[in-house]
Amino acid sequence: MTFSICVREAYETPDGETHDRFGVAVTTRLPGVGTLCPFVSENGAVATQSLVNVDLGRDGIRYVDDGLAVDDALEALLNADDGASQRQLHGVDADSTFVFSGEDCEGWFGHLEGDHYTVAGNLLVGESVLEATADAYAESAVHETTDETAGAGVGADPLAKRLIDALEAGHGEGGDKREELPIQSAAVVVETTEDYEFTPSYNDLRVDATESPIEDLRETYELALEGYEDTLERYADAFEEDSLEEAAE
Repeated sequence: MTFSICVREAYETPDGETHDRFGVAVTTRLPGVGTLCPFVSENGAVATQSLVNVDLGRDGIRYVDDGLAVDDALEALLNADDGASQRQLHGVDADSTFVFSGEDCEGWFGHLEGDHYTVAGNLLVGESVLEATADAYAESAVHETTDETAGAGVGADPLAKRLIDALEAGHGEGGDKREELPIQSAAVVVETTEDYEFTPSYNDLRVDATESPIEDLRETYELALEGYEDTLERYADAFEEDSLEEAAE
């Protein structure tokens, strides 16, 4: 599996509430990456790739939800995995990060680690893919600050969009080197401790089979954002009252 980014953002809303949000974005030159790699909850984010072991992601995020630190959780899972040398595994929680690339991963592989994000990839054209991905995210990160996001064009862009931007930066550096595999996929998933009357539909998106994964994921995001805002405008009273009787005809 190609390259991915896991992030955590701690932020304050304009009304003074503090929250965490976590996200994963990933793309590869294989179909269906969104079913295999990204695992996110309101407590952390984990990506499993290279020779994928889905249990590493599924159990990793479950352990984080149970209160285990992400580095302890993922290290313990790798220690029990006979195929660990062929895995890449990385993630973040509220307090720590973890990155691992097994020595038997294929092609160019590696990882980067920031204060509140991790990036990893394999079978890439080179390290510049990860550097571009990390730099693009870091330049737009909303962390330990007030987030005034209130929709398209207001405040910071939603995290899902900024993660797609980060993937695009890595893709622009060449991304996955396997040009003989034209059918690709991409996904972005975001979870937050912030409560919404209606969960943003643009926070969990996948493009499962396409020759233009980043372009298609961005178009899907833009349509999902538009649909979300249209839904809020039409059904705001229904969501507030939790009653279909309040829905506009």
